[in-house]
Amino acid sequence: MKPSRFIIIGLAGVLLMSLPVWAEEAAAAPSVADVQQSVGNMKVAMDTMWVMLTAFLVFFMNLGFAAVESGFARAKNAVNIMSKNFIVFGVSSLGFLVLGWGLMFGDGSGLIGTQGLFFASGADNSPATGAAYQGVYSAINWTGVPFWAKFFFQLVFCGTAATIVSGAVAERIKYGTFIVFSFIMAMVIYPVVGHWVWGGGWLAKMGMFDFAGSTVVHSVGGWAALAGVLLLGPRIGKYSNGTIKAIQGHNLPLATVGTFVLWFGWFGFNPGSTMAADPNAISHVAVTTNTAAAAAIMSATLMSWWLLGKPDLGMTLNGCLAGLVAITAPCAFVSVGSSVVIGLIAGVLVVLAVPFFDRMRCDDPVGALSVHLVNGVFGTIAVGLFAQDKITGTATGNGLFFGGGFALLKAQLAAVVSVAAFVFLMSLLAWAVLKAVMGIRVSREEELKGLDIGEHGNEAYAGFQVFSNT
Repeated sequence: MKPSRFIIIGLAGVLLMSLPVWAEEAAAAPSVADVQQSVGNMKVAMDTMWVMLTAFLVFFMNLGFAAVESGFARAKNAVNIMSKNFIVFGVSSLGFLVLGWGLMFGDGSGLIGTQGLFFASGADNSPATGAAYQGVYSAINWTGVPFWAKFFFQLVFCGTAATIVSGAVAERIKYGTFIVFSFIMAMVIYPVVGHWVWGGGWLAKMGMFDFAGSTVVHSVGGWAALAGVLLLGPRIGKYSNGTIKAIQGHNLPLATVGTFVLWFGWFGFNPGSTMAADPNAISHVAVTTNTAAAAAIMSATLMSWWLLGKPDLGMTLNGCLAGLVAITAPCAFVSVGSSVVIGLIAGVLVVLAVPFFDRMRCDDPVGALSVHLVNGVFGTIAVGLFAQDKITGTATGNGLFFGGGFALLKAQLAAVVSVAAFVFLMSLLAWAVLKAVMGIRVSREEELKGLDIGEHGNEAYAGFQVFSNT
């Protein structure tokens, strides 16, 4: 028998033996429902990975805030500022878990959540969405990720709002008082506004849009900081005999590194707010975010160069942050071209706002009010001016400059006014109570020697004399 016949007979045998296996595999072929289930599970996994990764980036921004604030402050207060920025996330984590999440996202009235209030313990069947969702946090059932992914992503935003206050009240606030106020921010003030906008509250129903938090995070932090600044008063020597004394920060390189960290973290802050692995929306938001920052850097640098005679690095850094804050609300609702305009305006605003607050005797060592309050308000208004309907899929309606009339702008302005009134008055009350009960400002001696020694008994730069009479 020829070898070729052996080969043919062998192949035929293999085929015959394989028939039962093929038949079994054919019988076990997945159904359409099985395929849909597998695809759904894969989408949940991808969305969860994206949400958690971007939440980690936002958490990393705490390092950026710590570096920026300590760099803009004097060396004798560096430990105090680092400690505040470190502990504030621990405070926010506990406060948001205990009550903040429930107030913000629990089903309830247009003003506050009333269900599932404490310890995020309400009924929930995430990652189910829409009509399939069964739970008490229905305002956030649009994102198909597990419950604790939702919680952690929103938590890091809460921590950011509380951190903003730290810089504005730096170099004279009592450490313990700051901790207590941070609890109030995380448990009550921030969540109530968050419910209005992101928790299905009255501003959301009015048609107000804030994609990633120009109002919910930055304006809230800014108004709370302003109330604290007014009750604290300025640092010793800042305003005397009708003059404004510039108190220089001790480490601009550190502040520069911190700004880079914040810029990087903002790619979690804004694109992450899609809370889904949506390629088109993510890429659009990333570009509008970066473009606004770049435009603000240039306009702030040129504006400070013109006003001060030299390009001030501090103004350039705050210009970057101002652009990022201003684009945070509209980043998913405006074109890349509009983000350039928004950034250019933000850079000018921050440079003009710094001397404005000084003339008002509002002493802000790091420019937090100029960055977060002023540009948080501007960014919120920018939605009403520059929005283009469904540019990334969200039906916002067009802004004033794109033929939409005043409807969207009115909703944005209503948010600005109502949030300003609520946060400022609540914060003023909280600061006033704390002032009466435990005091809010360190002694003159402690302020002059530095809060590092007075509040912590530590030195950032051991062996160097870092305190002065101012």
